[in-house]
Amino acid sequence: MDVLRPTLIRIGGRVYRKNLIQEQAYQHEEEEDFCTGPSDCADEPCDAFVVEETEKGFQCRVEVPSPLYKYIIGKKGETKKRLETETRTSISIPKPGVEGEIVITGQHRSGVISARTRIDVLLDSFRKKQPFTHFLSIALNQPAIQEKFLQFKEEVLEKCSKDHGVSSSLFQNPAKLHLTLGTLVLLNEQEIQKACDLLQRCKEDFVDQIAGGKPLTVEVSGVEYMNDDPAMTDVLYAKVHMKDGSDRLQVIADQLVERFVASGLMLKEWDRVKLHATVMNTVFRKDPSAEERNNTMTGKSSFKERESFNGRNILKLFENFYFGEVQLDSVRLSQRFSSDASGYYATSGQL
Repeated sequence: MDVLRPTLIRIGGRVYRKNLIQEQAYQHEEEEDFCTGPSDCADEPCDAFVVEETEKGFQCRVEVPSPLYKYIIGKKGETKKRLETETRTSISIPKPGVEGEIVITGQHRSGVISARTRIDVLLDSFRKKQPFTHFLSIALNQPAIQEKFLQFKEEVLEKCSKDHGVSSSLFQNPAKLHLTLGTLVLLNEQEIQKACDLLQRCKEDFVDQIAGGKPLTVEVSGVEYMNDDPAMTDVLYAKVHMKDGSDRLQVIADQLVERFVASGLMLKEWDRVKLHATVMNTVFRKDPSAEERNNTMTGKSSFKERESFNGRNILKLFENFYFGEVQLDSVRLSQRFSSDASGYYATSGQL
């Protein structure tokens, strides 16, 4: 990491620098620990959260999904004890599996602020290590598109099956053809509801206005690959564009992601959304239901375990393959590793 350009962490509208430190690796993730120096956050202003004055001092409440409690407790309770000692506070955590608030109390306001800030940074760090649970999607599984996709699959296997790595196991499930706008880690029902509510506000604030209150007509045409070498392809996708040549779909996608990033529900991965529909992916070779982040900076990359395929002939022969025209009328909060009655991903909410 370039020490002059440290990683930035955005929490509650504030930006913190993540400095390079020596980390001790434990056998299990839940045993990882975290600590900052005693003076790092002592004078931190608390305009991003509320500190209440009580008869005995001060307190602050933090809404934390129960799966993340273990990261605040730490190995044998060491993280919690260290936070309490260094900030001179008491940290009350609900029982495992019980949703509730973590309560920080202390005699000094600065200590409570320091503990709260450290907990926020700690949670943000470990949240980034969680596999995503939901994603904003636009379904492209209309019957006509599925039919053309199956034709594409048949012709690719007929003409390119002798190319290295090409097999029927690489192809997307036609019922799950979609655009992914962004991925989310939602760890309890409250976070899912928060995402659904935000999606509805986006509809009212700008989606209806940009779309003109009507479905967007798009064309799915042509294929492209993700990586640098077409002879070592991992992801092949169909390109999507507005039929009228406008950028309205791109604008909606970018503004949706911007809103979700600003809310803290989504991590910013790219400057703009890459509109694409995956048709072939090497992660499907072992697990047809697999879904993966578009970028591999978060979590452990599985690319080393993937067998790439030679996509040169596919790109040459199907460069302009026409999958069809479709009317887009909704954005869904889709649940990973799930299916509804139609075969598409189960929907937690939509606009």
